[in-house]
Amino acid sequence: MQAVILAGGLGTRLGELTRDTPKVMIPFAGRPFLYYVLRLLERQGIKDTVICTGYLGEQIEDFFGNGRKMGLSIKYSQEKEKLLGTGGALKQAQHILDSYFLMLNGDTYLPIDYKEVEERYLLLGCKALMVVYNNKMDTGVKNNIALDRNQMVVKYDKESTSPDLKYVEAGAVFLRQETLALVPEDISVSLEGGIYRHLIEERELAAHVTEQRFYDIGTLEQRHVFEKLVDKVAQ
Repeated sequence: MQAVILAGGLGTRLGELTRDTPKVMIPFAGRPFLYYVLRLLERQGIKDTVICTGYLGEQIEDFFGNGRKMGLSIKYSQEKEKLLGTGGALKQAQHILDSYFLMLNGDTYLPIDYKEVEERYLLLGCKALMVVYNNKMDTGVKNNIALDRNQMVVKYDKESTSPDLKYVEAGAVFLRQETLALVPEDISVSLEGGIYRHLIEERELAAHVTEQRFYDIGTLEQRHVFEKLVDKVAQ
């Protein structure tokens, strides 16, 4: 299994913390947040990793290098002239991506068994499988996903407060590389705008519902929640 981590965001909601530091490099117990994401993958035997970088991406490459010290093999795809959004970042990296891959948000920590999710993805045979959380334990991120009775995604909306949005994207999606054909070259576009809406229309975006909450560091409040978890994962 290949894991692709999106780590190019500006992290503007964190203010001064990300003025000179990429969001994924914010330290927790002396180690950058991205370290914990990578260590989770390594412990599950997921060693083939691509990191899509952008803002101050050289700091990420300088710290992690080729990944050998962590038992990983890391390649990089860097947005240099302009930020391309989540969809554009994947499009730029497609030449080093496998036929399918696990995509993770670099600012989200989701401690689940990814091989179990991969097995379901391959069994279903759909183009994409998104891990969604039922938000029973408030993550600070509002619900943005609606499912049908077959656990297919029928709506993805970050702005609406519609009651049919009962789940939240948990920052982990299995995708076929072929879906990147939906994204124009060298254009800034989000995954939801460039890929997910098409897959929803085609009924090709399935969901894997988890009761394991995820940890997002997009705001100061969410950072404090992850800080409380660090002692358990910093081994």
